[in-house]
Amino acid sequence: MNAPWLLARFAQAAIVAAAVADVFRALALRAHQLHPTNASLNRFGFRSMVFVNLMTAAAVLFLVWFSRCRRNARVLSPGAASEPGVWAVVAWLIPVVNLWVPRGLVLDVHRASSLRTAEKGRDEILVNVWWAAWAGHTVTALASRFGGGTSMPLLVVSEALNLAAAVLVLFVIQRITGQQSAALRAASTTAIATP
Repeated sequence: MNAPWLLARFAQAAIVAAAVADVFRALALRAHQLHPTNASLNRFGFRSMVFVNLMTAAAVLFLVWFSRCRRNARVLSPGAASEPGVWAVVAWLIPVVNLWVPRGLVLDVHRASSLRTAEKGRDEILVNVWWAAWAGHTVTALASRFGGGTSMPLLVVSEALNLAAAVLVLFVIQRITGQQSAALRAASTTAIATP
């Protein structure tokens, strides 16, 4: 069993691409709402299509990576990550539930993957700050949409939180994958040394 480095890299690249595409999509939406023309509508439609495709790819790659990390966490720390494996994916897809349950799932994987207890507090802070940025983006994006989408301050806050969440999840992915790599290496070394 290995740490899912290749999945991590693909997920990270897709997340960066989706975050950048979201900024361009939001700017095109704002431009269309201020000066509605067929050209601005077409520009917004194209950018929205690109964003949806990239976001879908990012979500799928992240969930595949996360499922693999969860399986590794069960091997590294039996009893950790005790919920059914399907729940690790489904919890991200259920509206409202996805605002708090997946955070706990990520923290479970982090705890199970870490060899050193001294780093667990720092890991929890990283996950919590990422989660706050992601949830904040979701709430402000919804508020902007229900407010007509013309509020520039809401747009700026929403996109800033989106970019912050994207950067922070890159670190979360890197941290969990690195922890699992070290823990799996240590476990295999121990298994070889023990006759």
